[in-house]
Amino acid sequence: MTKHITTTLTAKPLTKADFAPFGDVIELYKYNEATPQNRFTINQGFAERHHQLATVSHDGGSVGLSIFLAQPRALPAVLSVMEYHPFGSQAFFSLDKQDYLVVVAKAGDDPKSADELHAFYARHDQGVQYHAGTWHHPLLALNQVCQFLVVDRVGGEGINCIELDINEWQVQVEF
Repeated sequence: MTKHITTTLTAKPLTKADFAPFGDVIELYKYNEATPQNRFTINQGFAERHHQLATVSHDGGSVGLSIFLAQPRALPAVLSVMEYHPFGSQAFFSLDKQDYLVVVAKAGDDPKSADELHAFYARHDQGVQYHAGTWHHPLLALNQVCQFLVVDRVGGEGINCIELDINEWQVQVEF
């Protein structure tokens, strides 16, 4: 049985301003936005540090570094689940120089329909960090299996991944 899609989200380019309600865009500072506090030379001048591109939050537990292997999605990609992490932020950065899609909804009550979803096209040189509580779709890799460096809360008390089945919304994403 073929799923009848009723809503198609078109991903727009990922920008700091558009993504701010949901989290942080992790990318090198551009020269016009750099200050001596966030971009400076280290290691005897052989490296340039782009400092504090995002601030990790975690309520209890500890901060962990992981690598996820995301399977590629055919486009348009049918969306099936949204999730959020109530006790900490979660950051993703492609290690394979592959572009990917990001689908989010604002933190708070369960999203009620596809109208509350926002889709972004992330370049291979951009990462994202979801604020604690921000609803997001699992990784949407494109073209090939993609490795993502992930920084998030590990351990601690409480369930830190809440899922919402959205199959009945019949929504897909493309760019």
